[in-house]
Amino acid sequence: MNKHLFLPNLKGGADLAFLLLRVLVGVFLIHGVWDNVVSLARMAEFTTFLADHKSPLPGLAAPLSVYAQLICGALILTGLLTRWAGLIMALNFVVAMVLVHLDQSLREQFPALVLIAISLVLATHGAGGYALDAILGGKRR
Repeated sequence: MNKHLFLPNLKGGADLAFLLLRVLVGVFLIHGVWDNVVSLARMAEFTTFLADHKSPLPGLAAPLSVYAQLICGALILTGLLTRWAGLIMALNFVVAMVLVHLDQSLREQFPALVLIAISLVLATHGAGGYALDAILGGKRR
């Protein structure tokens, strides 16, 4: 079969694609929790939201989730400790699925499902070449 059918030359753009993915996800995660970081009232609202969804220890779960997303968002954005950040975010959004999204439509579940999938891709594939992981790990091309 013709090898060009499988577009092997696109593999050369993988590092750039991972950079774009990381920037989008990192900024999204940080933006999504920033209001909770800078406002005690918004954090209290999130705590109440988790309590309403039967979260165990919502007073602990809310800041844990918020600061995990903030820190992991920054790590993903910069490509530092990306595999760890991916694992933590996958777990965070699996918990969100179980607590909040299971009774929702697929359209409503989709953002959490996509964040689980992207987090698992980052955990298993790493950050790509344009990342602090690659620079500090000596694998920058």
